Amino acid sequence: MRRLLPRPAACLAALALPALLAAQRPGAGAAPGGRPQPPFGPAVGPLDPAPGSAASGYLEVPARGDSATRVPVTVIRGTTPGPTLALVAGTHGAEVAPIVALQRLRPMVAPAQLRGTLVLVHVANLPSYLHRTVYRGPWDQKNLNRVYPGRDDGTVSERIAAVITREVIDKCDYLVDMHAGDGNESLRPYTYWSKLGLDARVDSLALEMALAWGHDHIVIDPDRPKDRAASLYVQNTAQVRGKPAITTETGWLGVPDPEMVARNVDGAMRLLRALGMLPGPVEKVRRPVWIDRTQVVASPATGAWEPAVSRSEYVAEGTVLGRVRDLFGNVVAEVSAPFAGVVLYVIGSPAMSVGEPVAFIGRVGTGPR
Repeated sequence: MRRLLPRPAACLAALALPALLAAQRPGAGAAPGGRPQPPFGPAVGPLDPAPGSAASGYLEVPARGDSATRVPVTVIRGTTPGPTLALVAGTHGAEVAPIVALQRLRPMVAPAQLRGTLVLVHVANLPSYLHRTVYRGPWDQKNLNRVYPGRDDGTVSERIAAVITREVIDKCDYLVDMHAGDGNESLRPYTYWSKLGLDARVDSLALEMALAWGHDHIVIDPDRPKDRAASLYVQNTAQVRGKPAITTETGWLGVPDPEMVARNVDGAMRLLRALGMLPGPVEKVRRPVWIDRTQVVASPATGAWEPAVSRSEYVAEGTVLGRVRDLFGNVVAEVSAPFAGVVLYVIGSPAMSVGEPVAFIGRVGTGPR
């Protein structure tokens, strides 16, 4: 969630998702080595359910210098061939609303009604989840969403990324990286759409995915890395490989708020219908609020953070976002908004180190051009 996003610089004509899908062969993802996927979808690690069935299990991440771990995954296989959609939760272990949402979604998707394959990555970063860490993993102190595509000979976060890249990202046709406010972040729901500029078709499909998901605030992000070997982020790793992808933010402060869990489930169901993977009406956001510039505002001091604004609040340039007190209670710094915009998140817990985020501000713009 620590992203600096400049204004978009290129034009994009938003196309209807069904029309774009009609021009693409369902399930057209390529297996590693360029081989076409099986008609009913790929095996994901040891999981290869028959058409019309589902299977759950683990992707193993072997030990190498530090401990082994594993990634819990469900594969739901439809009765007719179609695309493969991957939903990834738990990249940051304290972002729990998407994790709980995928547990709820799993029994809701009936294989008999599904076209194609749905892959649920229940908890991408199990060490972070089990140790309740914020931002970074407990063993190597690395942010999983900054080490993609990963390394099989790296630390545990890099090895997790390598397994997910190989077994999930390389095998899917579409991907959603489902985030929420971390354990310290009071966050309003929004979606990231990346205008990467490598493939107009991929960018257009990703935009339609963002509109289908349902969040009315959409951050335009045209400035992600284009190097496949240093893609860094889950979403970006998919897009540089030609897989339309979005990142969603739904939830706050490391709690499974029932409304936020429900919004994650609803977004997934809306997207499944939009992709033609489930029957039902196709919906999309009619009046999106486009965010064309963002800034993570950092703390100038170490101590106790005291917010003065709330998530979703609109602020003017110079509005005081909060104050930092020393450990005796004296105010040592005041932090102000760098420009007018909406508070996408604000840190809601006191512990603060110099250089850490205190808030994330987004400027409302005019949308893709």
